[in-house]
Amino acid sequence: MHSFLIKRIICGTIILLYSGAICAQKLPAPVNYAAKVNTLIGTKGKGANANESYLEAGYTFPGAMYPFGMVQFTPTFFAANKGFVVNQLSGAGCEHMGNFPTLPLTGDLNTSPNDMTGMQPGYHIENASAGNYRLSLKNGVRCELSVTKRTGMARYTYPAAENTATVIIGSGVNATQITNAHIQFTDSTSCEGYADGGSFCGIRTNYKVYFVARFNHKPITKGTWSGEQLNTGATSADGPHSGAFFTFDVSKQKTLVYKFAISYVSLANAKANLKAESPDWNFDGVRQQAVAAWNKYLGKIEASGAGADQTTQFYTHLYHALAHPNISNDSNGEYMGADSVVHQAKGYDNYTSFSNWDTYRTQIPLMSLLAPKETGDVMTSTLRFAGQSGGGLPRWVLAHVETGIMQGDPTSIVIANAYGFGVRNFDARAALAIMRKGADEPGTRSQKELTRPYLDQYLTKGYAPASMSLEYNSADFAIGQMGLQATGNKTVYKPYIQRAQYWKNLYNPERGWLQSRRADGGWKNYDEDWREASYKNYFWMVPFNLKGLIDTIGGKQAAERRLDEFFSKLNASYNQEWYAAGNEPDFEVPWIYNWTSAPYKTQAVIRRIIAEQYTNRKNGLPGNDDLGAMGAWYVFANIGLYPMIPGVGGFSVNSPSFTNIKIHLPGNRVLTITGGSATKPYINKLSFNSKTLNTTWLPYSLIKNGGTLKFELSSKPNKAWGTQIGPPSYN
Repeated sequence: MHSFLIKRIICGTIILLYSGAICAQKLPAPVNYAAKVNTLIGTKGKGANANESYLEAGYTFPGAMYPFGMVQFTPTFFAANKGFVVNQLSGAGCEHMGNFPTLPLTGDLNTSPNDMTGMQPGYHIENASAGNYRLSLKNGVRCELSVTKRTGMARYTYPAAENTATVIIGSGVNATQITNAHIQFTDSTSCEGYADGGSFCGIRTNYKVYFVARFNHKPITKGTWSGEQLNTGATSADGPHSGAFFTFDVSKQKTLVYKFAISYVSLANAKANLKAESPDWNFDGVRQQAVAAWNKYLGKIEASGAGADQTTQFYTHLYHALAHPNISNDSNGEYMGADSVVHQAKGYDNYTSFSNWDTYRTQIPLMSLLAPKETGDVMTSTLRFAGQSGGGLPRWVLAHVETGIMQGDPTSIVIANAYGFGVRNFDARAALAIMRKGADEPGTRSQKELTRPYLDQYLTKGYAPASMSLEYNSADFAIGQMGLQATGNKTVYKPYIQRAQYWKNLYNPERGWLQSRRADGGWKNYDEDWREASYKNYFWMVPFNLKGLIDTIGGKQAAERRLDEFFSKLNASYNQEWYAAGNEPDFEVPWIYNWTSAPYKTQAVIRRIIAEQYTNRKNGLPGNDDLGAMGAWYVFANIGLYPMIPGVGGFSVNSPSFTNIKIHLPGNRVLTITGGSATKPYINKLSFNSKTLNTTWLPYSLIKNGGTLKFELSSKPNKAWGTQIGPPSYN
């Protein structure tokens, strides 16, 4: 008995000592992916200012935002001298939003800020990472900004020599011109108000932004302004070029905290949002929460082995791809619907900011892989919007307004792509019915905008104006795919797949190019009806039947020669006849070599684009980010997989830039990609779970449950690899 107890004591001691040794070992620190983000990328054009052509600037913003969040607390690209605004879209290439700009000043306010453009704050940036923006103004004020989903918080620290300081808040000011604005003080430290949204790409909007703001100290004086009139002691102001100011004694207390919330429904909801998400004054807590949220989402792709500079670019572009669409419902679930009536989001979050002509190609497939629940909510939000706005799908939504920007029927492709990449938490059959209505019934509208202009002509003659017609072809193909996948009914599938082939009606055999036609069937000029690109860019936009397109012009060698010439330049502007890295119609084209039995050229040209057109600098984008469309392109290009065919879950393959990549898929599944290289572009071998692959097409069904995709790369091209099994085409 005694011996047995001794043995137990000895064993227990050993176990405790061993456990303690393990605990004493340092566990690897969690990776701070948010710190790898450089939010300055894309905030400058290639030249002087925001008046450059749209292809020469990223139009991103440097300030703080939350993943898919309502608030963007930042300087605006379009009015950089107006302080820090509460809302902004990432990469939209024309003036918009930028409401309620605020700016900390030193001393008393003696003249009216008017439209705030003359403030000229000047600044030095100290930190611009995900969820955290810190800078020092030339007046010596240190500014720190962060956000929650629906609120923002700033910490302003004033110079030691300053005794008074003023903070201004513009109500009748945004990045465009607004007409309806109001602000009023509600107590000694708070104000509230509302403003209209101004315009978007020159189109007047009809939504309101509601705003509440508070300070953690009482001011010594406050007032308003309207135009050039400064009204010290006034309690409210209305109209354009108006706002409120608070002046504080900072002789002893040098730090001031400012917080706000917004709503697109009501002032009451803005107050509720502030109470729900930012009840206290803990700036560091807000910032830590924002950083943690970004680490959760950015960590869904663990990429390493490509060097610090390329890693920064990768996570910055992933960050941009997770900015929008953004939630539009308040903390109580209410949101403003497309019918300008308040609705309740039950069991889902309602979303807005749909730049679907851009995002269907890259951002929605990426979001479907990494955030399927949120993607399903986006689909549900889209269906609700259609039901509230006349029954048709929208193209480009800002707040609760269908702007009608761009062309085609991109939202059908958005929905089909989400479904093709596994998103199921939305009503697919209801979605299919709405998609078919827009494709089959001329006159279907979303608010005032036709879902498919020229639909009568398209249905009866088999073509519309050229680039619009090609967009309809891809949308029809996506509807057919969605119909087959969601219902299993080939009678739904076949007519849309057949209509997708209408691209053949645009082929002019005398010229050997696609070309727009008049309503009577005659050919228009070769350069007519191409939206933001040339006929050489749009020629390749038949991603669902590239074999048919290639055969039409004489086969693979003819197509390869045409592609070689096309890629002789990588940064064409809208009307030039080369590849435009900064423009969506060209996003897919580098992978088309995979259809010409020359995949090594796909591998080479993508590395050229990455190296020559993207940098870790303010002007490091070749064009508009377009709400994450370009960011998602960069992510796909660097992991070696591209979502090529509308509505089809699958990837066209190129070589990954990182030696190790882990993609966290739904259901705790992990796709591991190994063997990438930042310096070796060419694929020698590829295997999945040890099974050798000699194809440039990977169906989503192959990798959706995770596994290991192993590349072997070389500095010299392997012209035989990837040519054994051709990628799919649907004729």
